[in-house]
Amino acid sequence: MAEVREFPLPDLGEGLTEATIVRWLVEVGEVVAVDQPVVEVETAKAMVEVPCPYGGVVTARRGEEGDELPVGAPLVTVAVGAPEAGAAATEPERKAADASEGSGNVLVGYGTSAPAGRRRRVRPSGTGSTGGGRAGGTGGTGGTTGTVGGTDAVGGIGGIGGIGEASEIGGVGTEATWPEPGPVSVISPLVRRLAREHGVDLRTVRGSGPEGLILRSDVERAVRVPEQDAVVGAVAAGPAVTAPAGAERVPLKGMRGAAAEKFSRSRREIPDATCWVDADATELLAVRRAMNAGSGPKVSLLALLARICTAALARFPELNSTVDTATREIVRLPGVHLGFAAQTDRGLIVPVVRDAHARTVEGLSEEMARLTETARAGRLAPAELTHGTFTLNNYGVFGVDGSTPIINHPEAAMLGVGRIAAKPWVHEGELAVRSVVQLSLTFDHRVCDGGTAGGFLRFVADCVEQPAVLLRGL
Repeated sequence: MAEVREFPLPDLGEGLTEATIVRWLVEVGEVVAVDQPVVEVETAKAMVEVPCPYGGVVTARRGEEGDELPVGAPLVTVAVGAPEAGAAATEPERKAADASEGSGNVLVGYGTSAPAGRRRRVRPSGTGSTGGGRAGGTGGTGGTTGTVGGTDAVGGIGGIGGIGEASEIGGVGTEATWPEPGPVSVISPLVRRLAREHGVDLRTVRGSGPEGLILRSDVERAVRVPEQDAVVGAVAAGPAVTAPAGAERVPLKGMRGAAAEKFSRSRREIPDATCWVDADATELLAVRRAMNAGSGPKVSLLALLARICTAALARFPELNSTVDTATREIVRLPGVHLGFAAQTDRGLIVPVVRDAHARTVEGLSEEMARLTETARAGRLAPAELTHGTFTLNNYGVFGVDGSTPIINHPEAAMLGVGRIAAKPWVHEGELAVRSVVQLSLTFDHRVCDGGTAGGFLRFVADCVEQPAVLLRGL
């Protein structure tokens, strides 16, 4: 006799709480095997095919294409052990279909649980650093608001493709999140009850007791933070807008909604400043042409700039950090996970190159090409879109020279690259036409002063003008 099981929308990871149905991959009455993808959904980070952990006959689909479902909401129901399923399934699939638990393979890195289990929403906690771009001199503030774009963790504008020699420089906007906390350290049942009553996920709470023990005061502080954010958000939202006849309303949801929230949080929290400099990129372009003259793998201009960034961050580690506002500490991070942007049909997607500091120029170029292709196919995993520590932003692809982008939360800095254009330039004491680019650095003034930011930017500019400068640190 068939047993009807309901499969809910699984936890897609990284704090995501909802997803939009893009395309159903199965029909009602269709036989599905264990772990067969049944629906394609879009989250604030990527397109994901969701496999069903049960084998059987689909008896119902919960939602139409375009509907937004919260995590834990019913997605499909499957008649497990139905004759149709038994005839089509292999022996391993029939055994899995008869099991009392899920297959555990809903998504890579995110397992399924028993069907009767109730999912618990993860409430985001922790305040981070983020901020926008007020133009100014080194360490200065004031000026115009920058143009921005990106996804959940966002900031800046950019894309793959561009103008002239700058066509391969990528732009940016990543959401950087940090490694998840370890095992929950709680002794008191009163603390657990307080967390349960207020919906606080203890895994996201930093304990202030001995050896990280979570105390009542820690939970109470975690409860206050969302409440304060809600008050700030309510004030920022203001009254509803009365739109004139014929006005179009575009819902702020999915990737666009996540970006909007990040932009707002960035502006609220980070005291940022921007410094910039013009650099002669003629020699950098010549180096790239020489590197690509042979038959080996081609190197992109974006990869060269990424390698310059990792070398600069090794000299100025203050900019590869985040601010822990709960403990009033600057956390300097051990590795560089570099975010860049890829323009896709669905908008700007921001992949992250893991351990960029340990890669060669060829390795960076290869990985960026792979991530870009995967992003355009809509197949990036959540892990490939998060945990960035620094962002490389190219707005030159839009034909502009400069911008002051919003810093990606919770990062501390972002390097911006304008278009590379032929301009008059004094070279070796004479006026000449050279390929000139404007570089800008927006940084969190809490992690460093203008001297550090200026030193970082000057080193980057020196490497652009004289790529041999990189050899000093090799």
